[in-house]
Amino acid sequence: MPTHTSVRSTALEPRKGAAVSRRLLTVYGMVLVTAALFLLFVLLSPDTFATTLNFRLLAAGNAVPLVLALAVTVPMIAGKIDLSVGYALGLWQVLALSLQLSGLDYRLAILLVLAGGAVVGLVNALLVELAQVDAFVATLATGQVIFAITYWYTGGKQVVDTGGTRAAYFDDLATWSLGPVPGPFVIALLLAVALWVVLEFLPVGRYLYAVGANPRAAELTGIRRRRYVVGSMVVSGVLCAVGGILLSARQGGVAQANIGPDFMLPALAAAFLGSTTIRPGRVNAWGTLLGVVITTIGISGLQQLLPGRFYLEPLFNGLTLVAAITIASLASRKRLASAERHQLVSVPTGKGNQQ
Repeated sequence: MPTHTSVRSTALEPRKGAAVSRRLLTVYGMVLVTAALFLLFVLLSPDTFATTLNFRLLAAGNAVPLVLALAVTVPMIAGKIDLSVGYALGLWQVLALSLQLSGLDYRLAILLVLAGGAVVGLVNALLVELAQVDAFVATLATGQVIFAITYWYTGGKQVVDTGGTRAAYFDDLATWSLGPVPGPFVIALLLAVALWVVLEFLPVGRYLYAVGANPRAAELTGIRRRRYVVGSMVVSGVLCAVGGILLSARQGGVAQANIGPDFMLPALAAAFLGSTTIRPGRVNAWGTLLGVVITTIGISGLQQLLPGRFYLEPLFNGLTLVAAITIASLASRKRLASAERHQLVSVPTGKGNQQ
């Protein structure tokens, strides 16, 4: 029975001894595309694109998309997809503000939001693992329920802190910085680094990759598949809550019920695009970060070249997602074929093995 639990056998990095040019294009091709795209917009819009102000605005504005993309990435590693992330983000950014307006301390409000994120992730996991509902369907349905709850809670209206009830420390989550880098983006980067460390250096990361590559084979090797799937969904839910908190702090006392779903498509595009680079054939933290960077550069550059064209952002995100899914699908087929060849080579054949 072929087993694809080896991280090496399910990756698409060139083998040792491969030409440097091949390794560069296969592993870092998307990095080169990002750099080329950046240089293109620097040349075309030198007065607006390549400025410190633009960098700060882009970094501050993409901290939440990066956190949400990481929330999508974690269950994807385990072979699942979470489509509730955007809807959950909308609910948590509403609750992070409205709980303070109801008199709760901002620290307690943050803890409740984080706990709520874990609960939503657990509900998704129970639907997927216990009820055996397809993750795509289960999380999409959960997302619609969350969206309905958000509209019910707000009455479809904005939640506005007209009296300045929210804590000043809560707003500070979005206004602090580390040198020229906005604080929320620093938080998002730290989360990406933490995910990278877990995936690359800890056993749990290898087990998650094994579960995503072949769940049945992972179980046969003693990996508790269900535990890792549930854990990945819960972590995804908590990351959505973190994104909601940062978004609420950034909006300065205003929360909208319908804002969450707009973040879902870019997050999916970044995660799928990330699986084609750094660790081609596998979803990975640095790839997801690069996916966010390339979409940010592309959208910002086009909007500066063609101001007022509001269709550019959804168009770019949609085309990027189509391209990313296509590349990821082709890479997945190549990965499985590589794993099969790896298994056949490792199994000796000959008359001495015949019974």
